[in-house]
Amino acid sequence: MSRGITAVVPAAGVGRRMASVVPKQYLSLAGRTVLEHTVLGLLEHPAIDRVVVAIGAEDAWFGELGLARHPRIRRAPGGRERADSVLNALALVESRRVLVHDAARPCLHPADLDALLAVADHPQGAILACRVRDTMKRGDGRGAIAESVPREELWHALTPQCFDTGVLRRVLADALAAGQAVTDEASAMEWAGFHPLLVEGRADNIKITRPEDLALAEFFLQQRQESNR
Repeated sequence: MSRGITAVVPAAGVGRRMASVVPKQYLSLAGRTVLEHTVLGLLEHPAIDRVVVAIGAEDAWFGELGLARHPRIRRAPGGRERADSVLNALALVESRRVLVHDAARPCLHPADLDALLAVADHPQGAILACRVRDTMKRGDGRGAIAESVPREELWHALTPQCFDTGVLRRVLADALAAGQAVTDEASAMEWAGFHPLLVEGRADNIKITRPEDLALAEFFLQQRQESNR
């Protein structure tokens, strides 16, 4: 087993809500692609030995990036769903602990990664998360409000999420075999009876989902670059 930590980045999605002919992970952002910001940001941390990127079979873009030839990056086959891609990538992970991070979260702050890795050995696992700040409403399925939901102890799940590699591999395989909907790795762990820790992270760790998110991510990255000067 590797003494460091491996990060898995599922990058087989097509990002239909971006309304772009190019998958969102390959859109240009502050001089790089979104995926390059995400992966290289992970590799900058001294605790992360390597990154396994899950790429779709019909992906025509990854091979054009320098990432494809980076000595600390391995490529795994993408699957039909996110959980399939993560499970495929886990087959290449040799470290005892693994991080899973969204390909479209290029604004991960090093301090948040430090905070998550500080509890990396927790037996239940841990995820970055952000407290809900707004008043929450539950819809009635017909476009109207059914009720207000108290926001106390409500969190937005973020990534990375950190777990024991062998446990996550087993839990994901079991969840998929059972037909369980797996929205993130923590949801599979919860289904199996685990209670991962919530590590409070920054709200600017956004996931690029819609066109307006790209400009916001660029702003966050530029602000960080200026603060580091």
